[in-house]
Amino acid sequence: MPVKDIHAHTFAKSSILSSYQMPKVIPPIEVIRVLNRAKISFVLVGAYGLAGWQKQSRATEDVDVIVAARQVKRAVKELLAAFPDLEAVDLPVVVRLKDRGTDDVLIDVMKPIQQPYMETFKHTHKITTEGQTYRVPSLEMALVMKFSAMTSPNREDEDKFRDAHDFIRILKNNPELDSEKAAELACLIYPDGGKYLLEIIRTIRAGEKLIL
Repeated sequence: MPVKDIHAHTFAKSSILSSYQMPKVIPPIEVIRVLNRAKISFVLVGAYGLAGWQKQSRATEDVDVIVAARQVKRAVKELLAAFPDLEAVDLPVVVRLKDRGTDDVLIDVMKPIQQPYMETFKHTHKITTEGQTYRVPSLEMALVMKFSAMTSPNREDEDKFRDAHDFIRILKNNPELDSEKAAELACLIYPDGGKYLLEIIRTIRAGEKLIL
């Protein structure tokens, strides 16, 4: 199956799973429509954006988008107008849009002010579904995003192990991955990031136990 079709399939299946398990979730295609209509530059990330590279659909409570820094405020304004039951909580690296009644986070508008997210817009893959075109991270950028999360000292262990699971699936399901390109992107996080990423790739491909 072509890459574009795989992404569209996992996107649709993830949307169905999410709406079935959590009736109050906002369909990701609706978020995409709002941002496209407002001509907001964004990249779909999180479970919806990376599922295609993992070749695994997953239910999720929120829609994660990285928005161009100059458009973050306008993106939030457009989304709040489209979904009036939400309220914004502006944090240093993300604006969280929460349901007023439940306090559940339904949309994360991520600010590209940390690596590797600052470089995301240079490494994307276009997808079209339900008449809407949007971008997801490239294969190498998707892997590096999971690498960044699973090696972060500020992330809870349970989340890091889930990120490691996703990292392994991306790696095993995409033999065409350019490891050197991924290593270059990992060096944006910290100088030895590329070296560490390559060692993790070697460990997984060798069938050895991965220790975070």
